[in-house]
Amino acid sequence: MDKLCIIGGIPLKGEISISGAKNASLPLMVASLLSDKPLTLENLPHVEDILSMANLLATLGVKLTMEGCGTSQNAQGKVITFDASTLSSRKAPYDLVRKMRASILVLGPLLARTGYAKVSLPGGCAIGARPVNLHLKAMEKLGAEIEIEQGYVIAKAPKGLRGANIEFPVVTVGGTENALMAAVLAKGTTCLTNAAREPEIIDLANCLVSMGAKIQGIGTTKLVVEGVETLFPATHRVIPDRIETGTYMIAGAITGGSITLRNARLDTLPAFVKKLREAGVILIEEEGKIHVSVEEEGLRGVDITTAPHPGFPTDLQAQTMALLCTAKGKSSIIEAIFENRFMHVPELIRMGANISLNGNTASIKGVNRLHSAEVMATDLRASVSLVLAALVADGKTTVNRIYHLDRGYEYVEAKLRSLGAQIERLKDA
Repeated sequence: MDKLCIIGGIPLKGEISISGAKNASLPLMVASLLSDKPLTLENLPHVEDILSMANLLATLGVKLTMEGCGTSQNAQGKVITFDASTLSSRKAPYDLVRKMRASILVLGPLLARTGYAKVSLPGGCAIGARPVNLHLKAMEKLGAEIEIEQGYVIAKAPKGLRGANIEFPVVTVGGTENALMAAVLAKGTTCLTNAAREPEIIDLANCLVSMGAKIQGIGTTKLVVEGVETLFPATHRVIPDRIETGTYMIAGAITGGSITLRNARLDTLPAFVKKLREAGVILIEEEGKIHVSVEEEGLRGVDITTAPHPGFPTDLQAQTMALLCTAKGKSSIIEAIFENRFMHVPELIRMGANISLNGNTASIKGVNRLHSAEVMATDLRASVSLVLAALVADGKTTVNRIYHLDRGYEYVEAKLRSLGAQIERLKDA
């Protein structure tokens, strides 16, 4: 199993390009199942989750044609055309679905287009239960019959789906994506209330519209979908990855460096940007680039509560905690999205961080310096938080079990090395 060895204490300097958004790419890839016409996606990142989803779609009979498979941090992303004109299967098997939670998104499109889907209950990072009941209830509202049998969701709608009013009791990104895709081919009008409005959902909705879907209210909590019979060929460019953008902002700031991020946007991270600036990070956006540096006084503590977009993203909570570990004064982080997303805390404490936990609240007292240690990653964002901490720690830190990191970050070592970091990937003997 691979691990990263990092020698910290080097201020990062230079310029890198932000990849296409993993969390936008996965539902966009799945959207190809809705049509017998080709869908071409540009700027797909080269990460394990994309490969896993491509394998799942191929198992269902989707033909993939790839271009532009770059091999460095300067690559402009993959271009893949998805041809789902002939589906050979309507079953998403356990061996593929267990690797990635987003696999549940094939449920809505398969059901809407073919009237049947058999999808294994998903796996993914160990950051909480994240049940799929809201996905299933949305499908039932649209007229599907749902059964759970031997770990599989079996959904049937032999007469097709029909429009419905669906009000989500809590904001759910995946549930919104699944219901939105299913509603595109449902007969009549569907209204999704309390819908998630993350930039990735806006990107999905815009792609569906380019395919011929009729969607109103894009970017709001109320989506109104008028079902259509067929969709058209389309080409769509994936938005920049806002989580990768935020991660590298923190990388520049935590090391006291000065870096520039290409293909990046601040408008997709309003609450995060506000808190970084409160913490003493200087962010300047111009011509598609973001310049990152730190005020002369250094970093200072801030209080954060995660929330659905446009609130502070839970996917940047662990990285921000690493930053606050060396900020002056006290900070607090309330994790209000997932009940088990503080698993990185014991590892940061091993590196000298002063953190105490009380339920879903982490209290942090900044320290002058983090220290090198051997640490272990537990999930995707925890993995990169330990990398960030290692960049500022004295000595050599080893981050073990980094396979989670490869699921969501493209060319992470190459990008960090180009900014001056001393980082090396090793394989266990």
